[in-house]
Amino acid sequence: MPDREERFRVMLDMVEATVGTRPRVLDLACGTGSITDRLLARFPEATSTGVDLDPALLTIARGHFAGDERVTFVTADLKDPAWTKVLPHTSYDAVLTATALHWLHSEPLAALYRQIGPLVRDGGVFMNADHMKDGSTPRINAAERAHRHAGMERAREAGALDWADWWALAAEDPVLAGPTAERFRIYGEHADGDTPSAQWHAEALRAAGFAEARPVWASPSDALVLALK
Repeated sequence: MPDREERFRVMLDMVEATVGTRPRVLDLACGTGSITDRLLARFPEATSTGVDLDPALLTIARGHFAGDERVTFVTADLKDPAWTKVLPHTSYDAVLTATALHWLHSEPLAALYRQIGPLVRDGGVFMNADHMKDGSTPRINAAERAHRHAGMERAREAGALDWADWWALAAEDPVLAGPTAERFRIYGEHADGDTPSAQWHAEALRAAGFAEARPVWASPSDALVLALK
């Protein structure tokens, strides 16, 4: 993902623009804590709650942030209607997520947005950076996909690990082997959801109680949608 750092920069720019430099953040589907890592590097007075279900990625995150009192991690299934009840706070300045919710289909994703709405304080912000495909442009989509996959193949040939290779190494790691086995018992193989358009996300977020919502960054395949409470 050659534009990964750019999307994080814009996300944190908009955190600062909307809620300042000392936000209480919910890092949604946090994985290894990529957003939290960049958040705290830029805003040392911020705090973060990371929530995820993946035991392998949470093991990495907890190890990386061990001893940092600004960070809390929670194990929860975002498909569970009661997942918000295990969070340490009932209100957040910002809820952030990146390249994580595309595994949800549209109906459960809209339901998740309705759960996120009450977690964001008035004036607070939600941002989702993810794969968002415009179905009205099939030829553009096909050209972008072919170009992106050609780049991925060149990266593999140069020694970059792909999804399967990374997890194969994790399964052999003495610390991650157990959590990785549990991870595959929970999820099975990786699968994507519907990846609806940025416009769909904005409309779903407004329906979930946000006053304004629109894309604030885009690449040929992905977008960052911001919703303001």
